[in-house]
Amino acid sequence: MDSSQFNARISGFGWVSSSGFGCGHSSDFNGFAAGELPQVQRQDLFDKPDRRFGRMDSFSRLGLAAITLALRDAGLEAWQQKRPVALLAETTTGCLQTDCDYYATVLPDQGALASPQLFAYTLSNTFLGEAALRFGLTGNCQVINSCDATALSVIHSALDLLQWQESEAVAVGFCDLTDYGALAAPGALFMVVEPTEQDAQGLILNRDNDGQLRLNDQPIDELNQLLMLLSHQYGSA
Repeated sequence: MDSSQFNARISGFGWVSSSGFGCGHSSDFNGFAAGELPQVQRQDLFDKPDRRFGRMDSFSRLGLAAITLALRDAGLEAWQQKRPVALLAETTTGCLQTDCDYYATVLPDQGALASPQLFAYTLSNTFLGEAALRFGLTGNCQVINSCDATALSVIHSALDLLQWQESEAVAVGFCDLTDYGALAAPGALFMVVEPTEQDAQGLILNRDNDGQLRLNDQPIDELNQLLMLLSHQYGSA
């Protein structure tokens, strides 16, 4: 991986946790903790009726909600022409529960009653495709199941796409229905990152020549440090 000096700005931030959901610049963010996730409804995100949202499994709703809030926070929700914006997500358990639910419909009657609705959500990247269609995004869409203990691989991948000019922005984040994922709690968090100059204002994510990440000059060696800095930034928003 080319880890030469690079700077990006976090222009948007969306999250769903056991304490609620919101956009970074308009809602308090207190990190992630054990507990039951809120039941995100269509009217919480979109004004118009939406049958596709109603058919989604819980994992896809969770991820789509956080992406929507992040894009809204970054001013990228509304669109008229397609944009080269990428979507990257890390998950540990993904849509495993949906896979199990679907398989339960396959077993009886030699699969005659297999659910086509559940089948549509038996891939962990389905919600990224849904987000791309909704918001006119044409960049790379990828879900990463990472063994990186620091949970920063997906952040580096997002910076690579920007540095190599493969995308003009990346919505990158984490999504899990269980506490086994990088967030160590059920929830989803997505950030919109865009290339910027070193002396830019706002939340500046920097990667130096040695691959060290920093947020506003504060070193980041694992995801928990990034969450703490974001919580400090947005906790009094």
